[in-house]
Amino acid sequence: MSPNGPAGPASPAPVRLLIVDDEARHMEALRDTLSGHGYEVAGHASAASALSELRRRPFDVLLTDLVMPGMTGIELLRAALQIDPQLVGIVMTGEGSIATAVEAMRSGATDYVLKPFRLASILPVLGRAVEIGRLRRENTVLQASLRQRADELEASNRELDAFTRSVSHDLRTPLNGLLGFSVLLQQTVQTLSPRERSWLEGIQQAAEHMTHLIEALMRLSQMGRRALALAPVDVAALVGEVVDEQRRVAGAAAVRFVVGEMPPVVADGPMLRQVFANLIGNAVKYASRSEPPREATIRIGGERDGAEAVFFVSDDGPGFDPADAERLFDAFIRLKGADGVEGHGVGLSIVQRIVQRHGGRVWAVSAPGQGATFRFALPAQPQG
Repeated sequence: MSPNGPAGPASPAPVRLLIVDDEARHMEALRDTLSGHGYEVAGHASAASALSELRRRPFDVLLTDLVMPGMTGIELLRAALQIDPQLVGIVMTGEGSIATAVEAMRSGATDYVLKPFRLASILPVLGRAVEIGRLRRENTVLQASLRQRADELEASNRELDAFTRSVSHDLRTPLNGLLGFSVLLQQTVQTLSPRERSWLEGIQQAAEHMTHLIEALMRLSQMGRRALALAPVDVAALVGEVVDEQRRVAGAAAVRFVVGEMPPVVADGPMLRQVFANLIGNAVKYASRSEPPREATIRIGGERDGAEAVFFVSDDGPGFDPADAERLFDAFIRLKGADGVEGHGVGLSIVQRIVQRHGGRVWAVSAPGQGATFRFALPAQPQG
């Protein structure tokens, strides 16, 4: 503790001001005046000596005369910015021409003042310059932080990619052996009881399930790495193809599709097709589980809503608890009531990842026994 009491907060460092004017008396007068207003001021009567001092120590603001022998103020400013890009420059000129001011601003000056000037006119200009300098420094720090964060994310993605491939390879090898040996055992051992054969079938089903989970994990990983190939997409035609595929799959014969308007968008066509395939496929699987069995109805449509195109896929299946709406899009999550429905819990995660990569959003609404509606919105101006 200080002998005079507790220490207070540190005072901010004074703003360092470099004044350059070949009129020495004018420079000295300005230096002495501004020193009394909280600035740490250094003055020079030549551009060469000013640049030498700038190389020795940093300054916040450069206040330079425009017309000087040997090197103009604009030339000095350009040279000074080569030494310190964060330096804020102000040009003093007695000419007062717009052309001169424009040239100064193009050379990196943030402002200019006309000679002769009063203290009341130069202090606000210096205040703005100090604020600009502060913002530049903060922006530099922010940009450096963003670059570091981007590098860290890129490294993390590379590590995750390598880990995913390693896991896929390392898990597939023993699983293939497990499947192969269990099939071989089932085919060659004739003395197995029905109970023992059911055990072997359980081993095979578990191994096949794990294989499918690994494949799903790889698909989910690949969706985050593949670059978007944006182009105009005829969504109506795309949805028509997906619906035709669903009509051909087993269990879709008792499903009626009602397709409404589908506004075209600019998107990655194959990825958008995957979104509709996953949503429509899910709707078919759950809508077909109605009790008592009946023809299920899947409704698909879209509309322009301001700056977005909003699409929906709706079914009349068993629905889900609204409290679970957010968890639906978590990878490998299967909600209560999903038993007996084919899938591995990654389809909706892939949908969310694709939509978000396009700068969009996806959500679901439902209630038990009242079906489910999945909606996603894509921006009119695509991102990525």
